[in-house]
Amino acid sequence: MSLEEKINEDLKTAMRAKDDIALRGIRAIKSAILLAKTDGSGQVIDETREVQMLQKLVKTRQESLDIFVKNDREELAKIEREEIEIIKRYLPAMIEGAELEAILKQIVAETGASSAKDMGKVMGAANKQLAGKADGRAISEIVKALLS
Repeated sequence: MSLEEKINEDLKTAMRAKDDIALRGIRAIKSAILLAKTDGSGQVIDETREVQMLQKLVKTRQESLDIFVKNDREELAKIEREEIEIIKRYLPAMIEGAELEAILKQIVAETGASSAKDMGKVMGAANKQLAGKADGRAISEIVKALLS
């Protein structure tokens, strides 16, 4: 079942259950899929592109959340948190913590990086290998720690 089919089914379920929180998040995903299908690029929406779209939705909401928290707008921050949780349901499990650090140590060893000057080289290899599987911010923080 493609993401679009799953979203359509979940949208119907959320409408029947009158779940406003789920409806907001699912409609945002449906909108992103529709925009991708009609953007004129002619790109096929495969699983990789679906994951990228979902990650972009989460990232934009996370940035908004950070701004709302910084400006003490808790009612708006709550909405963003809820939508992030709904969107994350459709993302594959992310690699985190010790597992991510072990993979990054291996990438550092493979690239021969030894100082912070080599961070770009390591980040390029890490982002290529971990695309859609780990958070870019977490990758960056761990690589900085490993190379310093």
